[in-house]
Amino acid sequence: MSADLPAELRDDPAAALLWEAVSRYSPSGEEGEVSRLLVDWMGRRDFAAEVDPAGNAVGRRGRGPLQVVLLGHIDTAPGWLAPRLEGGRLFGRGAVDAKGPFCSFLCAVSGLDRAALERMTLTCIGAVEEECPTSKGARYALTRYRPDLVLIGEPSGWQGLTLGYKGRLIARATVQRPSHHGAAGLEGAADLLVGFCGRAKRWAGRAAGGERPGSLFAQVQLRVEALNSQRDGLSELASADLGLRLPPGVEPEQAATALQQLAGDAVELSFLGQERAHLCERDSPLSRALRLAIRAEGGTPHFTYKTGTSDMNVVAPHWAVPMLAYGPGDSSLDHTPGEALDLDEYRKASAVLERALRSLAPS
Repeated sequence: MSADLPAELRDDPAAALLWEAVSRYSPSGEEGEVSRLLVDWMGRRDFAAEVDPAGNAVGRRGRGPLQVVLLGHIDTAPGWLAPRLEGGRLFGRGAVDAKGPFCSFLCAVSGLDRAALERMTLTCIGAVEEECPTSKGARYALTRYRPDLVLIGEPSGWQGLTLGYKGRLIARATVQRPSHHGAAGLEGAADLLVGFCGRAKRWAGRAAGGERPGSLFAQVQLRVEALNSQRDGLSELASADLGLRLPPGVEPEQAATALQQLAGDAVELSFLGQERAHLCERDSPLSRALRLAIRAEGGTPHFTYKTGTSDMNVVAPHWAVPMLAYGPGDSSLDHTPGEALDLDEYRKASAVLERALRSLAPS
């Protein structure tokens, strides 16, 4: 799916890029069209660009010793939203999460002068499958790059710097029982599963991490993502998918052990999507450069902590270097029917990034 570029964006290359990216529907596993679009855009602007074997859209500029990776993602949550402009905002799936942040990376890097490019090498990676547990694009990138600094493209607002993400655990719970008459007074598969979900919810309400006590970031959040039951006259089967967001101090293995104890013999559990929470250093060269750039553009920088996860959780244990997440947009609009990005904020974020990158290039 795609949509014609509005006339008012035809003389605005940065906004046109974002429109074109958002107008390519790219749920996880279907990123090919937008990958090719972005590689073509980079190739026409002095990037060495390719779709890599994982399907990522990758572009490199510069040949200096400082290695900077700008890792965003170009897949989206499912659900097509036809892009539209309204009141200076671009509505559409991925505008905020996270094509907007990645396009701001591309615009910033494309604006760097030759002097900066002689001192640094910048690799922009539009990763695939961030919105699902595979994180295929980021995991492939880990095998290819050894950066000195890493920026993760996620919405923080143009004045915000994201220092941390919670961890994640996904659990599939199943109960299978022989069928019996409802008058027998026995619990069925669905009864047993609902009971387990209740116990798991109560455990999550009591568990907490050690960072930012009292905040949502410190809590274990558990959500029943899917619930199903069926009967065929001979057996009953009930299943549920549980999504857990884990704060620093609560490891996925610890949460899995707690759930196993709550499940007992009746509930069978399997796990995937195990990611640890991560906190970045507040006062790194990367943080200082971005804070100074935000102030220079007229903003007031602030730090934020996210209760979701990102590719930061995947790469941070392997790339032990200064790292932050940054990008335009209001993350409360992620995955919603009203997802939209203010184009003035998008331009501001691109200007902040370009200024910060210039200041990072050693003279």
